[in-house]
Amino acid sequence: MTVNELNKFVSYCRKIQPQTQEDIKKFFEGVIVFPYDKELLLQAYLFLNMKDLFPSCAELLLFEKSPIADYTDLGKCDFVYLTFKGSLFLIETKFIDTEATGATERKRRNKHRNKVFEQVITLKGRFSQYWNMRLEQLECGVFTTDSEIAWRGNGVNVVTKSISINHLEQWRKNYNKSDTVYEMSKLINPTNR
Repeated sequence: MTVNELNKFVSYCRKIQPQTQEDIKKFFEGVIVFPYDKELLLQAYLFLNMKDLFPSCAELLLFEKSPIADYTDLGKCDFVYLTFKGSLFLIETKFIDTEATGATERKRRNKHRNKVFEQVITLKGRFSQYWNMRLEQLECGVFTTDSEIAWRGNGVNVVTKSISINHLEQWRKNYNKSDTVYEMSKLINPTNR
């Protein structure tokens, strides 16, 4: 990927995802205050703790958008980051219910584990082909609530990170809500500043 190709892709991202990093941060902080979707809460944790989880990531370029122009049928990527070294980092997230028991639940967990890896690897290939980027210029990561994924990334060159459901919930409860509620009230009613 040349500097020109990277600039072209970054321009494309800014066109389809014009929100600032601060706007995206406010969105995710709102998710913490009003959690209605476990996957979105997991994504909020990832975004707000990115430096600790995936330290090479510098700037969020796309969130829940197709990196392949308007071809959403080819898949959306949860997160596409520009790294500090000028490559791209694709991250897929998956909330996996590790607390459910029984044979059916074990099969479901395994299916989710396989699916999240399949998604990020497939996107990497499509991304490389569509944007004419070498595969080594694209890094991949998976972030879930299942620590069992740790070893699965080794053979397929995918960085894996996880957080337990209990830790995620504790983080949500302990997040500095007073600042977040105040910021959300400014977004809802901008005259109360």
